[in-house]
Amino acid sequence: MTDVRDAPKVSEAERLRRWRLVLGGGDADGTGGELSGDDVRIDAAMAAVYDHDQVRSTGRGAGRSGGLGRSAPRVARWLGDIRTYFPKPVVQVMQRDAIERLDLRQLLLEPELLESIEPDIHLVTLLVELNHLLPDETRATARQVIARVLADLEDRLTDRTRSAVRGALARANRSRRPRPGDIDWLRTVHVNLRHYQPRLGTVIPERLIGFGRRQRSLAKEVVIAVDQSGSMADSVVYASLFGAVLAQLPSLQTRLVAFDTSITDLTPVLHDPVDVLFGVQLGGGTDIAEALGYCRQLITRPNDTVLVLISDLFEGGNAELMRARVARLVRSGVTVLCLLALSDEGAPVHDRQAAADLVELGATVMSCTPDQFPAVLSDALEGD
Repeated sequence: MTDVRDAPKVSEAERLRRWRLVLGGGDADGTGGELSGDDVRIDAAMAAVYDHDQVRSTGRGAGRSGGLGRSAPRVARWLGDIRTYFPKPVVQVMQRDAIERLDLRQLLLEPELLESIEPDIHLVTLLVELNHLLPDETRATARQVIARVLADLEDRLTDRTRSAVRGALARANRSRRPRPGDIDWLRTVHVNLRHYQPRLGTVIPERLIGFGRRQRSLAKEVVIAVDQSGSMADSVVYASLFGAVLAQLPSLQTRLVAFDTSITDLTPVLHDPVDVLFGVQLGGGTDIAEALGYCRQLITRPNDTVLVLISDLFEGGNAELMRARVARLVRSGVTVLCLLALSDEGAPVHDRQAAADLVELGATVMSCTPDQFPAVLSDALEGD
């Protein structure tokens, strides 16, 4: 740990400057400092968002000048300023705060403004939410913005997902009664070491392990059912991306279903995750039982199927029927994996009693980040 005494010393003038930027109060801030040069524009950029609540509640400013109003040119200039003076992660936070605090959603319907925003997953979820309001010219720009974010996520997650799934399928498909030429002697010896015969100086294998043989038929089925209520927005984005990645693997049959109180089967558009996202409608109620009933109709080989239910489990429909359908799926041999969230935000608010009930029924219930998902799915595919 670095000793604070070893930290570089800051001059009194620089210390007052930093406090002045934090407080933003002019004479009222107590620093007595004046801003000049780029600091004036930095201060105005922060004031446009973070002084808004005080101005609204007191009717007077806090000493800063700024404000975005509902002017697209003014917002565009502000976007340029924050990209000039702040690093990318800070820019994304300030954009998100501006949209939420100043209610600028209507301005996002303008393609020129949308092009100038630094895209991130939160902007993607907002565009998906506004999908039905987007005019045609903005929709084309929105697709490009979403595609950029998904491409970055794909670079981060695709190779890891493919590798984890292929490894799991290879392990799951190893033959327990291999032909002589297909015996994996290293693994066979390892699992039979307890049968070593000192008198003979050898291992007498009780069980033979074979190399996985390449199968022409599909090895596993994956059905992803994602809750598209508003609280699951990030999960919908990641589920769409992973669904598209898994659909490219020839050894898997992948289906993606989005649901609220109705059901949308997005499997036909899995080749393009942008199309998938434009096919969902965030918000609305939740009927998990109905979604499970639909998914059950899709399953042809229960023992070779993983059902990934992504939901906070707040059931707006028949909770008893939801539990009954999970129990029936588990009894039939389906591996039921319930993810309370598939996002970077950590464990969400969820129905704890419903989660405990599903665990008792034999489902696996957990929260999961996108980076963890390949390993989690791998374990589910491999089974016992």
